[in-house]
Amino acid sequence: MASFLNNIMGKSAKAGTDALEETQHRSNYKVPDEEAEVPLMITVNDGTTKAHYGGTATNGSTSAKEDEGVGMPLSPLPVRPSAAARRQQRDANNLGSSMKSTSSASWLGLGIEPGNDSVVLAPDGKTPLYGSSKLAANAIMHAEYKMEMEKERTVSLGNESDINNGSSKNALLSRPSCNTLGTMGTNRTARTLQEIQQEFLEKVRTSFMEDAMNFAEGTIPQSIIVAIVIGCVCGVVAYVYYYALDYFLELIWDILPEYIVENTSIPEKYYILWIPLVSFTLSIGCGLSIYYLGEPGDLAYTIQCIHSKGYKGTHHILPMIAASQCTILAGASLGPEAPLVAICAATAGFVSRSIFKQTNRNVVRKHTFMGMAGALSAFFGVPLGGSLFALEVASRFGIEYFEHLIESIFAGEVCVVVFRSLAGLPLGQIWNISENKLTETQPYMILLGGGIGLLGAGVAFIWANFHWRLMSYFKALNLLDDENAYAVPRVLLGACGVVILGMLVPQTMFWGEFEVGTIATLSPASALPHVWPTEGLLGFELDSWQNCLICGFAKLVAISFTVAGGYRGGFIFPFFAAGAAFGRALVFVFPDLSPVIACLCFAAGINVAITRTSLATPLILSFLAGEQFVLPAVLAASLVSLFATGYVPFIKSQLARSDIDFSLYYKKRHPKLPQSGPGAV
Repeated sequence: MASFLNNIMGKSAKAGTDALEETQHRSNYKVPDEEAEVPLMITVNDGTTKAHYGGTATNGSTSAKEDEGVGMPLSPLPVRPSAAARRQQRDANNLGSSMKSTSSASWLGLGIEPGNDSVVLAPDGKTPLYGSSKLAANAIMHAEYKMEMEKERTVSLGNESDINNGSSKNALLSRPSCNTLGTMGTNRTARTLQEIQQEFLEKVRTSFMEDAMNFAEGTIPQSIIVAIVIGCVCGVVAYVYYYALDYFLELIWDILPEYIVENTSIPEKYYILWIPLVSFTLSIGCGLSIYYLGEPGDLAYTIQCIHSKGYKGTHHILPMIAASQCTILAGASLGPEAPLVAICAATAGFVSRSIFKQTNRNVVRKHTFMGMAGALSAFFGVPLGGSLFALEVASRFGIEYFEHLIESIFAGEVCVVVFRSLAGLPLGQIWNISENKLTETQPYMILLGGGIGLLGAGVAFIWANFHWRLMSYFKALNLLDDENAYAVPRVLLGACGVVILGMLVPQTMFWGEFEVGTIATLSPASALPHVWPTEGLLGFELDSWQNCLICGFAKLVAISFTVAGGYRGGFIFPFFAAGAAFGRALVFVFPDLSPVIACLCFAAGINVAITRTSLATPLILSFLAGEQFVLPAVLAASLVSLFATGYVPFIKSQLARSDIDFSLYYKKRHPKLPQSGPGAV
């Protein structure tokens, strides 16, 4: 019996006490900037329950603040009973005595009166719990009741006003303690822990039809309907964005150059001036859009909004569309993936809050993830990889918002269907890296992939340090102000780096989605799909391992100047292009190495080191290359890169969830007691 009670006491007390910590469920509800304190309930000798708001309470005096909602002074706390008194009281309880303790207030603030004749039974339904075991049972119920109160403490997410805590505070003040549970409604009866829990736990899922009729918040029927709506809306939004981008790309970099060649007498040697003319003009347009339309935000800002509010404001949509379109059309090394994520995240948050009137922060966050997953799934054409990317990129080490995974993947599938149907684009391979496709995966290929991934992580580390140094130079020039007052000078300085590199190494122009195929196959510069003229100033070609290294590092430098210059876009495909160049350099040195493994594993190593997406990246690369058997090697490269750069985060807003960070990165710290002097043990 003693061992049984000890087991119950140990497990239940730990669970109850841990559940009382404020870190749990904090991210699920909107809270003001300064969180209201949750009152600690204390039962005093006269049987009344009062709220204690922190401070040091001693016998006869207290520094606790008075609860304004009750209007009653806080009675002084009695001294904790001595060990002898507690043993005497426990013996009396075990003998069935109805004697009450003279100091009935619990020093833990759990409102337990050991002498009360309300009985709590162990899970076997027979053994009564007394003393510390009863204390543990009450702790469990305190936590459960508190969570129920937290569920009701939701407010509209449409504004930033503070919470009116009056109702929830009063509800907490009137919560029953373990002593009154046995007297609620009928006579005092002994009950099991399961019966006590059932009294305070509300069943979330009942039946599909009932949840569908009630459209209950966060249930499966609601998630299905919302995912379909968000997937369709984001699919249309992505198509409009893609259509405009494709139209202007063809106009500026294809139709107009043809007109110049056919209808003007400009000498061919001056064609190269088309690159700086277009790039600087559209760069100015990017800076002006940021200056006049406002801050578009970027991927890091979108992630920050996901963690803090659960959604991104719709006022960022128009600035992001204008800035990102100018960025891509200027030939800068950022792509449309991050803008689509930001735009669809804001759109999904609007649908959730304004159309479906959702108020729970974590439910709104789930719907925002649906929009992000839909955007990436539609753009990549890889539903599973795109959806995983949306959830992985919010954290530094794997998917932490795991409860939103299935619904996000479903929304991604819906968005892919809508977007690809409107655009007339099939889902399939876009790169043909080698004519000799892999037909199997040998074990050594996995080890080889891990080694190449480690090289990619090293290159990413070098690039990150270079980028931070470059950003410090921009900051020294006072170009990184929060008001974007110098948006145009900043973007022009970034354009200088982009244009110079583009004229020397044309493979570095644009975001790289289609350039990857040209680089990975060592195709001539004339095969580049967007830039004109394709030869550049020097006629640069990927015909040696040195030129492949130059192309890879030049692409990384172009990415850094693009980001530092304040352009808006995503760097996923640009990193893929740089990785393909480094992979091809390896193949020059080791001719027996498969170019598929070299290019894709190097690309994965760089991208995962920066974006922390170790599951999504292998799926996307393998699918777009049409190489299913390279997946194990690319996965190994991604995981090795993730581990190698785990302590060097690039996207600072990638944080652990506030409600589970203590279990991942922190442990309870107990203060060291002095060995001598006052308070020595």
